[in-house]
Amino acid sequence: MTDVTPALAELTTIRVGGAPAAFVAADDREGLVQAVRDAIASGEEWFVLGGGSNLVASDEGFDGTVVHVRTRGVERLPSPVGRVRIRVQAGEPWDDLVALTVRNGWTGVEALSGIPGSTGAAPVQNIGAYGQELESSLVGVEFFDEQTGEVVYLGRAELGLGYRTSVLKRGRRGVVLSVDLELDDSSATDGVGAPLSAPVAYGQLADALAVPLGSRVPVAELRRAVLALRSSKGMVLDPTDPDSVSSGSFFTNPIVSEGFARSLPANAPRWPQEPQEPDAVIGLPPGGVHPLDVPPLATAEYTVKLSAAWLIENAGIRRGFALPGSGAAISSKHTLAIVNRGSATAADVLQLAEFIQSRVQAEFGVVLQPEPVMLGVAL
Repeated sequence: MTDVTPALAELTTIRVGGAPAAFVAADDREGLVQAVRDAIASGEEWFVLGGGSNLVASDEGFDGTVVHVRTRGVERLPSPVGRVRIRVQAGEPWDDLVALTVRNGWTGVEALSGIPGSTGAAPVQNIGAYGQELESSLVGVEFFDEQTGEVVYLGRAELGLGYRTSVLKRGRRGVVLSVDLELDDSSATDGVGAPLSAPVAYGQLADALAVPLGSRVPVAELRRAVLALRSSKGMVLDPTDPDSVSSGSFFTNPIVSEGFARSLPANAPRWPQEPQEPDAVIGLPPGGVHPLDVPPLATAEYTVKLSAAWLIENAGIRRGFALPGSGAAISSKHTLAIVNRGSATAADVLQLAEFIQSRVQAEFGVVLQPEPVMLGVAL
């Protein structure tokens, strides 16, 4: 345990949150396991903190132990010809890892450049961006399981991955110790030896690269384009950019039934999804009440992903909007981000988020769901 217990505002990218009752920094795998064992044995609440990029913590702090994951290391494992498998310690900064893969010409996560946070948090959230998903490269994770008190290996199929979720996010308690990825060690080049990216699968990225969808470009060029796009939206951590003082996208893109999507304005962006099983629509807990106040799905149905940013903007909330007297505001670059303008509290952030939710629900009948983890607060 450290001598000084920092406020969570010092350890989160949105810079809100009070101090926990206790704080432990774990710098190696064994220390991380022991820190969590000790926290469990204490009988008090405990929470594992990675990069702090996807967290909104209470102004009153946390009445328990925060275990800060600071483990580092990337190890190459045996892998099939043409592929490369790596084991990454949970505390390794995610974008540092992506930069490493790009330097080595390994492809599969290059479009996930610039996402802040730690590698151990990536499968919990099942991160994705610009047409690329972690799930496609994820092999599995080493996981310390609170229920059994043992370290287990969870393969991709056991993680219950979905859109920005996993069984780890939905309540399986423990801590990710390391993450195994399998990437393409491709021999494809642009003719002068530069490794090529995976096929470009997102229209905005293709436009930025001036190539058709499905094209492959030098992997380093794709990374630069993604970082430029994210920076233009304030989504790359930058001490000179006040719009980057956020927890990233605050709301997930809602997934609704195909029938409901047809009731929205024709210009509302939408992306058809694979058929979903009953109760699979975002915001509908098993046996719960649908946020659109309609009965749960009785059979598998096609669903549609909507743009949360479009819904927010068309509910009348513009970039830079802030409630009177609040230290929180909508980013001036992107309506999906709530930023700390320098004096925001967690209460300010939540008040603005609730206002956004209420406006979107009133205008379109959709309840936006928060993407960040809430610690000691609720939305």
